[in-house]
Formats: sequence, C-alpha cells, structure tokens
Amino acid sequence: MAPTILVVDDNKELVALLTSLFEEVGYTVIGASKGRPAVEVGKAEPVDVALIDMLLPDMMGYHVAEGVLGARPNLKLIFMTGVFKGARHAKEALERFPGALFVEKPFDAKKLRETVMGLAPLPSSPVPQAPAAAPAEFDVELDIDVEDEEQDAMELTGRIKVTGGGNITAELSGAALTAGKPLKGAVPGARPSSTSGVHAMPVPPPPPPDATEPSARAARTGELKDSLPGLITAFYLSRETGELSCKKGKVKKVVYFEEGQPVFALSNLAADRFGQFLVRVGKIKPDQLDDVAVVAQQTGRRTGDVLVERGLLKDTERLYYVGQQVKSIIYSLFGWEEGQFVLTFREKARAESIKLDVFPGNLIIRGIKKLYKPERIARLVRPEERLMPSPQPPYQLNEIELEKWEATLLPRLDGTRTNAEILVLAGRPEHQVKAFLAALLGLEVLVKRET
Repeated sequence: MAPTILVVDDNKELVALLTSLFEEVGYTVIGASKGRPAVEVGKAEPVDVALIDMLLPDMMGYHVAEGVLGARPNLKLIFMTGVFKGARHAKEALERFPGALFVEKPFDAKKLRETVMGLAPLPSSPVPQAPAAAPAEFDVELDIDVEDEEQDAMELTGRIKVTGGGNITAELSGAALTAGKPLKGAVPGARPSSTSGVHAMPVPPPPPPDATEPSARAARTGELKDSLPGLITAFYLSRETGELSCKKGKVKKVVYFEEGQPVFALSNLAADRFGQFLVRVGKIKPDQLDDVAVVAQQTGRRTGDVLVERGLLKDTERLYYVGQQVKSIIYSLFGWEEGQFVLTFREKARAESIKLDVFPGNLIIRGIKKLYKPERIARLVRPEERLMPSPQPPYQLNEIELEKWEATLLPRLDGTRTNAEILVLAGRPEHQVKAFLAALLGLEVLVKRET
C-alpha cells in the first residue's frame, strides 16, 4: 500500500500543485488549506508524512503537528516556512519536534519529493501510472484563429528582459506600447499558415525525457475565477516546470513555466498573432499585414521573416516585439473572471528559442492593477475591511516594484484602519488605491484581518 502524504498550506493552488507532485509517483495525497480540518483528517486517515506550512490562517503549523501526532506517533514532519527560518517560530518547532525537517519557500519541488521518498519509501514495485496529459480541449491549435471583440486595449512598458540561445539574457528598451483593441470584422491575416503563428523563431524539438522523470504529470483542473495570481505563485514557490492552460469559450491560452518563472505563452486568439499584435501596437498598418500575410501563406514562411525582408521590421526589433507579444498574452489572462484552467507538468518551455525573464511578483501586481475591472476590484477590496501584512508573504517587499506613493502608504496598512480610511489617507484617485490594495492581496503580501 502506498504511503499517504498530508499537505497543509493556505495557498490552495500550491496544495493542488504539490498534490500532483506526489501523486505522480504513486503516493496517496490529502490536502488542506487550514489547520483544524488538517488535524481532523490526519487523525482519521493513515498519514505517513505531513508537509505543513508554519503559519496557517487558524493556527500554527506545529499545533497541527501536535494534533495529528496524538493519533499518528510515527508521523514524519516537514515544515514549510517563508520568512521564519531560524526565527522564534522555527526554533520553537524544532524544540518540540527534534526530528522535523524544514523547507524554505521558494523550494525545489524535485528535491522536496526526493526528501519525502527518503522518509516514506514507495513499495519496491509500485503500479506504474500513465502520465496524464492536458485534456484535449485545452490544446492550443495555432492553425485555428478565434476572434474575440471583447479584448481590451493594454498598456505595455517599454522595458523587457528576454533570454535567447545559449541562455544569454538581454534587457531591451523601447517606447511604451499600447496594444489597441482588435479590429472589428475581418482581422488582417486572420488565416495565416501554421508556420506564421505566435512563434517568431524556429522551435527545436524537445529534448528526450529523463528516464527517471515522468514526461507529463497528473493534470489538475479548476475554475479560473480569481485564482490566476495564486497559480503563478504556486509555480514560483515550488520552482516547478510546466504549463498553465486556460480556456474561456473557444479562446485558449497557455502560459509555460520553467523552474517557477513564466517564460512563454501561446494563444489561439487572432488578435494575439504576431502580425496582428504589431498592428495593435501601431508598428505596422493593417494593409501592410494583409500583403505580408499573403506572401507568408504562399511561401510557407513566417510573418516575421517577411516583415523583416520588406523592411517593415528590423531583425533586431523582432526579439523585442516577440517578448512584448508573449507578455501581452499572459497579462490578458488577468482580465478573465470566467473560464477553466488545467495545470500540467511538462517541459515544453525548454524548447523555446525566446523566453521572457520576468519576476512573477511584478507580473502579478501589474496584471491586477491594469486588467482587473473596477467592479471586480470593488468586490475584492471592501470599504469596511482592514488589511494587514501577511505573516508569511511569498514575495519580499524589496522584490516588488512599487511607486513612491505606494511605498509611502504601505506601512500604514497595519490592520488598524479600514480600507475606506486608507482611501482618504492615500490622497490619490480611488481607483488607483483600490487597484494597489487588490494587487497586494493577490500577491499575498497583505491579508484581510479577521474581525
């Protein structure tokens, strides 16, 4: 019988990710996002290893451990901690549980799995599990373009970091861009050949899979709603490699992660194609794209290659605009309040020739501030609520890019003032302040104080 792992963390998306991590190799996994339910299930089920976050919304992690140990004296303990390694809470836990292990976030998911396998070895001949691929309905077919007239205009900063061949990182600068709304009616170049899609460079075949690693791990699905920031953070905290596929109606988009970093994206939305993106940011005109699309389809070449040949795009500019295009696809997902997602742990991203180099925390804060609609922000940031610093934030403040007024306001978010009072105190437009508060909630840097 396979050992059972109890995973307890208030980030539900991280619990889902870790569940997949252990289930893929044959463990039975039970997840919980609060301490009290974790204690109850730990007493009722034959738990062998407990992976517990140090600080939970309703109790300390070592209180959970004590509750479960009463029924499971041979329980192996691993505590997860974000900011308290070596601090009072960690010291107290070590004194109570001398044999416990600590994992500091962000952690290496593969090393964590190896640690668990050392504490609770799997049966010598486990039943092999076929790797689960993403459901077929989530696959992005680039030869199928979907028109979506509801896509909003988007502001993009003129600075972008990308990595290319040989792991060379470059920081490229240009004018700030505004990706306008897609044209209504016929979309220029809406039916290009499959070779003129979102990629701007040839994509080499993926490397052969490691015989010791599954080629694709168990998929986890759910409703998107407001979970995108938590999903991005879950990849970051576990330093996982894989993909986040999102589907809303006929529109499908996929974000690829490598060791916790979002590095690439694909979309079947016509307006997200490279040529249409260049039209939206004003780099080329619709009639120019029409001409280029015809040549690209007739010759089986990429749109970007034809644009460079005709002098409409410099070869040195292509890297910059592809990076911006990928970034815009990722940002656009923050505007989705409906839809489904699936997590799949594959290594497709390693084959991409161009990769983003963007810190997930800054991606989240900008995505929420720019793409969340006012009514959505109002639902998340209510006037009567009080916000306070998270006891265990996944991102440190020195990692987050804040405006001067935001950095000045932050110390006052200590739980003593309502959001209505903070709005008055900030002296800024209401929508700016609310968007900032919603972004910090999405980052889990702030939490709502329980009354």
